[in-house]
Amino acid sequence: MWLTSLKVAIVERNTDRLNELMDDIPQLEKEEDIEQAIYLLKEATELVQKLQNETSVSMKQMKKNIDFLKSTQHRTSNRLDITS
Repeated sequence: MWLTSLKVAIVERNTDRLNELMDDIPQLEKEEDIEQAIYLLKEATELVQKLQNETSVSMKQMKKNIDFLKSTQHRTSNRLDITS
């Protein structure tokens, strides 16, 4: 059951569910189940790293966009100009 849930979480890219499953790793008895769990855990690790990288790239792009938008805004003076 745990292995199936892990597979589903990986396919769905559900990091919350992956985190829950990591907190509750069962004691596996069969060698086949252990090997499968190792493979799936490696896949889960790669998925999380990929998502972290994607998030980092997105955040950097958003920061560049915000900086660009700020640079194009008209700056107003904070002083009261009474000469007009």
